Amino acid sequence: MKKIINKPEDFVDEFVEGILLAHPDLVKTPGDDLRVLVRADAPLTGKVGIVTGGGSGHLPLFKGYVGKGLCSGVAIGNVFSSPSSDQIFEATKAVDGGAGVLYLYGNYGGDVFNFDLAGDLAELEGIETRTVLGRDDVASQPKDRRLDRRGVAGIFFAYKAAGAAAERGDSLDQVAAVAEDVVDHTATMGVGLAPTILPTTGKPSFELPDGEMEIGIGIHGEPGSRRGPLETADEIADHVVGALLEDLGLGEGARVAVLVNGLGATPLEELYLLYRRTHQILAERGIEIVRPYVGEYATSLEMAGASISLLELDDARLQLLDAPALSPFFQER
Repeated sequence: MKKIINKPEDFVDEFVEGILLAHPDLVKTPGDDLRVLVRADAPLTGKVGIVTGGGSGHLPLFKGYVGKGLCSGVAIGNVFSSPSSDQIFEATKAVDGGAGVLYLYGNYGGDVFNFDLAGDLAELEGIETRTVLGRDDVASQPKDRRLDRRGVAGIFFAYKAAGAAAERGDSLDQVAAVAEDVVDHTATMGVGLAPTILPTTGKPSFELPDGEMEIGIGIHGEPGSRRGPLETADEIADHVVGALLEDLGLGEGARVAVLVNGLGATPLEELYLLYRRTHQILAERGIEIVRPYVGEYATSLEMAGASISLLELDDARLQLLDAPALSPFFQER
């Protein structure tokens, strides 16, 4: 596959430099390391900071959600690789306004290890931290092991809610509780049609025969729940939405936010086909879609496929979801 890149080893730093050059009014780097990015107005005195992070290759996740009403800072590693503990610690120091810092990121082993180390470093500096893990991928573990699930596109809802809570002045424990509450009421499942090609190796992230799809695939190409012949958009939505509703236990009278997310190479038109059928399914079951989101929110370079996320709403979650937010990749006014 052809790629518009320079040297593969410069890929991450160069795309981050592009973000900084394009959006100097919104984001900045606190030092010389381009892998660390914070809000242009960070730190905010008396406000809780929120730091996220993970591997590159997922824009607008993670870099794209640093801004007002969202995350305060981010640290990223190479493509599909964790940032270092030192990079996370640098982001932590840069966003600390004296009210503590929430670590909010996906449930992946390398990330957990390095964020925990960064938390230890922060403690030595007198910076209080809390951790909430995104774990919305229902295909990665059964419900009785939901604490071990992977974090995928649904973490967007946690960013939005926790960021709004921090913006209004909630305490560190309160912001962490908001994030945990949203994570507990979010479910996501994806479908993969074709792999991404890693810039550094030129090799696909997974193998999938022509004419087949994989239901439940992870954003790095982790195995899903089943493979089979490519189905229609309606059939895919039927399977995915049915699984999400069962997992969340939603029925008539429920209210939800829906996120139909493209993984990088799927046309927007196809995402709206999935949303069309999702809307039909939920309407048939008496479930109200209060907030729809359709587009690319968590990608995997040029992986073909999509995911669908549902967040069960109550008045408190809806208020946070509707709060103003502004980043280079997201705006809510």
